[in-house]
Amino acid sequence: MCSRTESDGTSQASSRGLLGKLPFPYLLFAIFILALVLRFAFLDLKLLHHDEAIHAWFSYELLTKGTYAYDPMYHGPFLYYITAGMFSLFGQSDLVARLLPALFGSLLIPLVYALYGLKYLDEVQTLVASLFIAISPDLIYFSRFLRHDVFQLTFALCLIVALLAYLHKGETRYALLAAVGAGGMLACKEDAPLLLVIIAVYSIVLIARRRLILPKGWKIDLALALTLTTAILVAFYSSFWAHPEILISGVEKAWTHWTAMHGQCRICGPPYFYILFFFLYEAPIFLLGIVGAAQILIFRGATIPLTIRLPWRRKELPECIDPQIDGTNGPIPPVTVPKSPPVWTRKDEFFLFCLFWLVVSLAAYSYIGEKVPWLIIHQLLPLIFIAVYMMNKIKTVVAIASCIFLVLATWHVAFVPYDINEPIVQVQNSEEMRTVMAMIDASGTVMIASKDYWPLPWYYRGGRWEKMRFYGGIVEERVIDADNPDLIITHDLESFPSLDGFEKRTYRLCYWFSYYDNQDRLPEYYFLRDGKIGSINIDVFVKNGSAAEGIR
Repeated sequence: MCSRTESDGTSQASSRGLLGKLPFPYLLFAIFILALVLRFAFLDLKLLHHDEAIHAWFSYELLTKGTYAYDPMYHGPFLYYITAGMFSLFGQSDLVARLLPALFGSLLIPLVYALYGLKYLDEVQTLVASLFIAISPDLIYFSRFLRHDVFQLTFALCLIVALLAYLHKGETRYALLAAVGAGGMLACKEDAPLLLVIIAVYSIVLIARRRLILPKGWKIDLALALTLTTAILVAFYSSFWAHPEILISGVEKAWTHWTAMHGQCRICGPPYFYILFFFLYEAPIFLLGIVGAAQILIFRGATIPLTIRLPWRRKELPECIDPQIDGTNGPIPPVTVPKSPPVWTRKDEFFLFCLFWLVVSLAAYSYIGEKVPWLIIHQLLPLIFIAVYMMNKIKTVVAIASCIFLVLATWHVAFVPYDINEPIVQVQNSEEMRTVMAMIDASGTVMIASKDYWPLPWYYRGGRWEKMRFYGGIVEERVIDADNPDLIITHDLESFPSLDGFEKRTYRLCYWFSYYDNQDRLPEYYFLRDGKIGSINIDVFVKNGSAAEGIR
């Protein structure tokens, strides 16, 4: 019998042979442990980012005062409630604030393993995809970061895995698990509906083309799932019924706020902003993703006629071939035999969905006016899956060798304990503030005469703020005489030339990568990641003879 050429998007035998006899479960477990170490080790090495400090402060206020109401400026409620819960269990600190982001970032790997269990990935694809997730600079950095995105991403993958399991097994429990994924994702951020639209559009196309058959009872399961998702959203966005009015006004508030931000172009960037980030931090994954995308598209449309020279005589012909023969028993001339098209399987359909997911996400985030580094992880995850499509020996070797690049980038962005010149930091609070806070700790009264002062409210929360005298801007010297502070903090652009009885010092409050200071040396910067960084600076006036004077 003649057989058709089949491929399901899985790895070839050559790439499986590359693993030799190493046991798959132990390799995957080792990768998971690596992911945990890279996310939890030295988790409070750096001060909280500007946004992290705000999120931690709101969580602290929720815990201590019970005050929280949804504000689209600060995204969804999920982060604040679970962080407040962590503070209640383990106390309030930078380390505790980052524990759950690190955990959720690590859980991506068990979810990849679930895809393997559903037979959407083979062993090599599972290992390489998990390895990329474990050591990706962006995924590590934002798993060590108190923002909503890593929670949203993990819920998103949970949603996809649960939907695939439901389509495969038709069990209601998977529909409910998908509902939890959708509800958790929507309780994180306002861009979460984008993935729901992507899934809905792709599913409708598959159903219309009769390539997707829904399980029996899907209407009842859908109703149950929608009910559970709605219940999750109602609970979180109403602040567990403390603010039921948000259920009416919340959608409009979110829409008007973010359309206004898009129009203002508050944090602008070119449409290719995220492509630059891929090349900065995920270049090997991006290049393998291009190869994978080409493989998907080529394989999807592959039906190639093949002209071959048949080596056998007529009596040796297989029954499935019936060429025109001239009646002799001599050699048969070349004939064209249609090659059976490759078999397109549900595994290939998953990879094609990932390609659709990536393209739509990349287009949407490129269009949105806000260009911020943490949004790249929503585009990176589908790219990782595309990168491991049809793994052969060459792709596997390249993938493993490219980990050197990823590890070096990860080390620099996550484990260097001083200010770094990297776009990924966006606006990071400077490590120089540790010196400033040491001087504050050694002082009695501290005057803050500046509109820029975060993250101090987080680090001096509760009774520790009592020593602060906050004015929000420059003050007259008679006010200084009245407060008699040991320390005065001002913005360096709105400051005093000098003050009698005080020593003036300047420190970075926060910093960012400055394109304008590096634009003439971009190739050099790419490899060295050095050069000048932009910053907001503060002047600190230290009273002569005070305990803070000796701190440098």
